[in-house]
Amino acid sequence: MLPGLDGAAVPGAGARSGGKASGAKASGGRAAGTGAGETGGVPVARTLPVARVALDLQPAHLDQPYDYLVPASMDDDAQPGVRVKVRFGRQEVGGFVLSRLAESDHEGRLVPLKRVVSAERVLTAQVLELCRAVAARYGGTLADVLRLAVPPRHARVEQETVPPPGRAGEDGGEGADGPAGDWSTDPGGTGTSAWAPYQGGQAFLRRVLGGDAPRAVWSALPGVDDTRPAGAGTAETAGTPVPRWATAVGAAVAACVAGGRGALVVVPDARDVVRVRAALDAAGIPAGPGGHVRLIADDGPAPRYRAYLAVLRGHAPVVVGTRAAMFAPVRDLGLVVLWGDGEETLAEPHAPYPHARDVLALRAAQAGAAFLLGAPGRTVQAQALLASGWARELAPARDTLRARTPRVRALTSVELAREGAAAAARLPSVAWRAAREALGHGPVLVQVPRGGYLPVVACARCRTAARCEACHGPLGLPRADASPQCTWCGRMAGGWSCAGCGWTGLRSVRVGSARTAEELGRAFPGVPVRLSAASAPSGVLDTVPGEPALVVATPGAEPVARGGYTAVLLLDAAVMSGGTHLAAGTDALGRWLAAAALARPDGQVLLVGDGAPGPSQALVRWDPGGFAARELDERAALRLPPAVRVAAVTGDRDAVAAVVERVGLTGENVLGPVEVDDPSPAPARRGGATTPKADRAAPAAAAEALDVARPVRTVLRVPLDQGDELARRLRASMAVRSARRERGTARARMDPEEML
Repeated sequence: MLPGLDGAAVPGAGARSGGKASGAKASGGRAAGTGAGETGGVPVARTLPVARVALDLQPAHLDQPYDYLVPASMDDDAQPGVRVKVRFGRQEVGGFVLSRLAESDHEGRLVPLKRVVSAERVLTAQVLELCRAVAARYGGTLADVLRLAVPPRHARVEQETVPPPGRAGEDGGEGADGPAGDWSTDPGGTGTSAWAPYQGGQAFLRRVLGGDAPRAVWSALPGVDDTRPAGAGTAETAGTPVPRWATAVGAAVAACVAGGRGALVVVPDARDVVRVRAALDAAGIPAGPGGHVRLIADDGPAPRYRAYLAVLRGHAPVVVGTRAAMFAPVRDLGLVVLWGDGEETLAEPHAPYPHARDVLALRAAQAGAAFLLGAPGRTVQAQALLASGWARELAPARDTLRARTPRVRALTSVELAREGAAAAARLPSVAWRAAREALGHGPVLVQVPRGGYLPVVACARCRTAARCEACHGPLGLPRADASPQCTWCGRMAGGWSCAGCGWTGLRSVRVGSARTAEELGRAFPGVPVRLSAASAPSGVLDTVPGEPALVVATPGAEPVARGGYTAVLLLDAAVMSGGTHLAAGTDALGRWLAAAALARPDGQVLLVGDGAPGPSQALVRWDPGGFAARELDERAALRLPPAVRVAAVTGDRDAVAAVVERVGLTGENVLGPVEVDDPSPAPARRGGATTPKADRAAPAAAAEALDVARPVRTVLRVPLDQGDELARRLRASMAVRSARRERGTARARMDPEEML
């Protein structure tokens, strides 16, 4: 146990709402009026007349179930899992029925349910159990997690006629005679070829097929699979070149489905969803009844709710989606797959800020399902799963790895010393010659850390960073003929002059993808240049032909080329690996490997610039596991996550101090408080204009101008086995704050992203 609180109830935590609100936590007592046939003139259900409801309430101290009477007219519809509306005090609040009871522990008069919103039981018992576990792990409220788990209702979609569930392939797909059918008769046949290069890969699939629950962290081999026949799959996936990792995921899901269980696949973005769906089509699990569905929040309310209902009603045993799909109510769940756990899009930006990796790990443990975590690189959190023995490693042998990976060279200043002054060029002559030669055989990928044109500029004379006069944000140039513009507030700075020397000229500090494409177009005349980035006019490209071309992309926006790239240039290595956050090295290595994995086995990868030695050497060796293991050892020695559990409390100094004091930690377990910038920076989008994590929070320039105290942050640190207790205490302290309506602002977060 942690020092301080002895487990007794914290004043205000879990307190009843008071006033006219009805409800209390269950304790087995009898509620007044529950034995009567009606209350206040409203006939009450004769059996199980009490509904226990989870309400959609924001205050932390109201996070508890509440009891309501079930009117006889709602007896059939008010079942566990349905949406209801109730009266809570003077307001009408939505919620979910958790259970039906014969009696309540509430000593006062119970209020009847106001109405049943829909008879659809959208909250299953398994999803409810998962939501409670996620709320407990992250110190959040059940209401916050339920908002993430169950999509908003779409009435028209509920009335649609949904085809009955059928076997994969009955809608005209190739499932009945495809690879999924081969699994049932030949578990060691062609269906396992994608896993043959991995040590233990085929054994993992046999266990999944047999109904076991193996757990694995997977280091995927690079490459692109172009063996799918033309026109195969749906209109969305037809002709899509599939990375080999997606083919392996399709084989794992096929084994699970052949074993009679459902599967859930979560990936970082919609482009990866398309690739996995193409692999599932090839594996004999087509889209539609009996096959798989796509569940993505960006599709909009109606498509998302339609996919959710298809899974809920058992019409599709497989779900493929982004972060929004991690709570999908898959029946008989037998396998959960997470790809690319280092991507920021898999971290939920809303309270209680769960990460898909932890949610799926909890879900696999609760459901007794297999767990597969794969990525181009490896995060320290994934390595911690291996170090603890919770999961096993699936990786190719070194000779297989050498045969399947392209040649990697790090063009550092030491490597290029013989080039003289040309060694300092952004594109050294060695890289230029390699790209020129590779263009004779196919496309060349150029990865650039930042999007835009010139995202950061400085004074051309004294090189002082150019800042906005209004908010002190960095100035940049959106295009060659544009005036300087603040990248934070968007204000134009046409009359800018340096505050230090008065000079009006600007020079580039950081070069974006658009400027890089422009420079490469001049360096390689006659060669097509394609730009893939969220800030590009054409947006993020999914695929490019296998013809000679220069493809400039930001991290996460690299398109797949047919047959693979003949060469991959990774520019500005120092910028990519130069962040100050803990995961700077593993993030950089993961992004480099994701781009390098798209190269042909006989191609080459050139890392240009003086990147950090650790990730640069790991890239040359193609050894993300070894680098993650060393990072984990260093963090354990320094008592940093994931070797410990941490929580961050951010806000006004007095409010933060009050929250931390109630938690009861002292000494070296409390770090801070320290002044910080904006306490809630928005995460960068995958494939967009990426910036180092340490640079994303805007400084509180307005607060400084008004002489207002800046927010502070205090970090709480405990051993891993006391993490759940820390989350409970932190939630209880925030509940006290909510109940007392304490002044100021404070935000608590378990496992903050900046500490991972």
